[in-house]
Amino acid sequence: MKYIIIILFVIMVIAQWFVPLSMIIGQENIITEGKVFKFKTAPVDPSDPFRGKYITLQFEASAFPVDSSLHLDRNEKIYVTIKEDTNGFAAIQSVSKQIPSNTMDFIEAKTSFMMSDTVVNIRYPFDRFYLEESKASEAEKAYWEAARDSTQIAYALVAVSNGKTAIKDVIVNDKSVTELVKEMNKDD
Repeated sequence: MKYIIIILFVIMVIAQWFVPLSMIIGQENIITEGKVFKFKTAPVDPSDPFRGKYITLQFEASAFPVDSSLHLDRNEKIYVTIKEDTNGFAAIQSVSKQIPSNTMDFIEAKTSFMMSDTVVNIRYPFDRFYLEESKASEAEKAYWEAARDSTQIAYALVAVSNGKTAIKDVIVNDKSVTELVKEMNKDD
């Protein structure tokens, strides 16, 4: 009986380490092996506060016209095929209910809502960029200023591989938000 309890305990300990480790390795594989796209961000509602230790991201490429025969419901799983536009930013190529067979450049997402019978609003799985707690407030300020100012360009670098995604960084005017925070802290 003692041996069974010890064996069960060892299995439990291994499982507790295996699950988070496999999640971390999976994200790292996406970052290193996935194709990187620049998702241009859209202005953020100023009343949406910086929650916890992350920046809430919204993207310009989030609404897409679809065939009315597709019949999408709210919160339904969809597959968004993406490509680069002429400026190098991510653009939606197509939306479907089935996994695309002809490309690896697709994202498993969900419908947010239907703007009409023919336009779907997409909720991407990468709408938060997590930061170290001490840098979060300054990064939020830099990001919001860029998102509100049409002369500045803000985008997220997102690695994509077979429907899975991982945010690599958030860039404001060709600088990482973490670099902007370092510069802001040097001035203090």
